[in-house]
Amino acid sequence: MSFLKRIIDAKRLEVKRLKKRFSYDSFAESPFWNKINLPLRTMLLQNKGLKIIAEIKKASPSKGVLDKDFNFIEIAEDYFSAGADALSILTDSKFFGGSISMLNQIAKFKKAPLLRKDFIIDEFQIYEAKANGADAVLLIAEALDKAQLNDLTEAALAVGLDVLLELHAKDQLTKIDFNRPIIIGINNRNLQTFEVDLNASQELKKLIPKGLPVISESGIKNARDVKFIKNLGFYGILVGESLIRAANRRQKLQELKTAGVK
Repeated sequence: MSFLKRIIDAKRLEVKRLKKRFSYDSFAESPFWNKINLPLRTMLLQNKGLKIIAEIKKASPSKGVLDKDFNFIEIAEDYFSAGADALSILTDSKFFGGSISMLNQIAKFKKAPLLRKDFIIDEFQIYEAKANGADAVLLIAEALDKAQLNDLTEAALAVGLDVLLELHAKDQLTKIDFNRPIIIGINNRNLQTFEVDLNASQELKKLIPKGLPVISESGIKNARDVKFIKNLGFYGILVGESLIRAANRRQKLQELKTAGVK
């Protein structure tokens, strides 16, 4: 069984529990529900320079715990103060050590758009994201079929959330409706093997229609990587592990931002 299948199987059980605890109406009672979201897509399309989405995650399946003193509030404050253009909050608990509560608490003092990064397979997870302060959600083409991608994109847009639609391989392109107002993410990490190769961004970027905001995800560690991605014509990058592991996160983020504007 592939690792991605293990995650999706676990998500199905999570969704069943979620539907027993909540309803659409209960999500709509959240104080976040009627607030105007901070637009991730608009931010990517505005201004010059490569935008940085800084990720908060406690652990990864391939590396284990990334920060033994993990304090997501302090990390978020560091990212905001260093000028992150957006934050990605990894909310999966079983495999990445996250929680929906992390998103909720950071949303109370957010200064930039928040992306809920998780393995979303059901519209209830989208409503849960909205109710806990997300501005955007991640949908993974490798984990969903074309109909699911279409339905979940529609559900997210209907409640005012931006959609980051992630792909990793050419065969996933046919699943995507590029006429929708979405963000495209190219994941340099193979979710079947967890191997990382920045060349995935180089090859797939050529196949994305011009004018769409496209970001590169995973494996971006230093200024050289940032410049490589910027020169390919990307609008932004999503950076996780290299920031979480940095001795000085603010300094590291500022170094990456500087590389993205030169």
